[in-house]
Amino acid sequence: MLGGIYFFLPFLALSGLINSELTGVLDDCFCDVESIDVFNNLKIYPRVRKLTERAYFRYYRVNLKRPCPFWPDDGHCAIKDCHVEPCPESKIPVGIKSGNYNKYSQAANTMSECEQAKELGAINSTLSNKSKEAFADWARHDDAQDHFCELDDETSPDAEYVDLLLNPERFTGYKGPSAWRVWNSIYEENCFKPRSVYRPLNPLAPSRGDDDGEGFYKWLEGLCLEKRVFYRLISGLHSSINIHLCAEYLLDEGWGRSVWGPNIREFRQRFDTAETKGEGTRRLKNLYFLYLIELRALYKVAPYFERAFVNLYTGNAREDGATKDLLLQIFNEIKAFPMHFDEKSMFAGHKIEAKTLKEEFRLHFKNISKIMDCVGCSKCRLWGKLQTQGLGTALKILFSEKEIKNLPEHSPSKGFQLTRQEIVALLNGFGRLSTSIYQLHNFRQLLKENR
Repeated sequence: MLGGIYFFLPFLALSGLINSELTGVLDDCFCDVESIDVFNNLKIYPRVRKLTERAYFRYYRVNLKRPCPFWPDDGHCAIKDCHVEPCPESKIPVGIKSGNYNKYSQAANTMSECEQAKELGAINSTLSNKSKEAFADWARHDDAQDHFCELDDETSPDAEYVDLLLNPERFTGYKGPSAWRVWNSIYEENCFKPRSVYRPLNPLAPSRGDDDGEGFYKWLEGLCLEKRVFYRLISGLHSSINIHLCAEYLLDEGWGRSVWGPNIREFRQRFDTAETKGEGTRRLKNLYFLYLIELRALYKVAPYFERAFVNLYTGNAREDGATKDLLLQIFNEIKAFPMHFDEKSMFAGHKIEAKTLKEEFRLHFKNISKIMDCVGCSKCRLWGKLQTQGLGTALKILFSEKEIKNLPEHSPSKGFQLTRQEIVALLNGFGRLSTSIYQLHNFRQLLKENR
């Protein structure tokens, strides 16, 4: 066990690197950093880690062969650790392969895997009127959905299941012009930057002259809430990914094997107050801000998962029941957390202006999800696509509050829907944020020991 709350006191006594500025209330929120640290590391992180190790959440279907739609392909990373190993068909739970995520029968749970595969391979070409009506409802609903991400076509022959536990997010050595161009495109072309702002938004870009960033942050503070939120979401996602790479860094390849571990020097370069001219603290605050956004989305979507017809189906009733119980435990902890982001203030102006701004917000983020197909490292592309889709699903939830409230109790064919791909991305994406905040504790300890 993690022990009592005293184990986390170093969170409240921040080191010189992650200085005293990373405390107190976050901008655009009514929540403080200290409360998030204790809540996440004691209550959420242990549970969400167990959840993402469950069969339903560890297998993600993704197309890593889609071409980059924005510039000529500059080649894929040749480093061996960039490679993603697809999951063999025989390892994928039969219920996930079947696509019947909400159905159980006593026979299905007593058949052998081979018998189940044979049963699933038998095609019934007849459709009842009730089934046809359900399919029509699904189609109409899908057409009306406000997707914030460019979703992979799961039926594509290039789409493959990946075991996320066997392909963990790490720093593989992928860097340089290819990685810089991806993030530069995300920041410079998709974060509502006006031409009058000279300073690059991309934190990877070289600084220009003696600019201390004050003009940029005055501009950022002058933006409307929605556009300011958009920038902070992208910055928070970038910070979270950077923490993962610093925590699981390729340290050595001696004696024919790779050694992974925390890289303090890399962490300092990305977040040290002195080395980043004070921006490291802002980047970390944006991570906490993003955490609250996705936490709020989970709070909002809880009623959907509490419906009896929503099962996390793999074909093993006992396993799936335990998985759903664990998910509901997480929702109960989230409901008890007193400080949530209030999304009602977003897109609340004049009806036409609000609708236009929301659509612009959606299209900008959808564009970013397409940019993930330009990442040269396959493993980085996998986790970039998953975390972007997780955030896109969270945004979809936040702007579907009425649809979630009006869910029918016993009908899975009408109203708000989430695909399995969206569910897996949502919880794994949030799990990555939870891990980032947890990893900050480890870096604080390491920095304290290396002073």
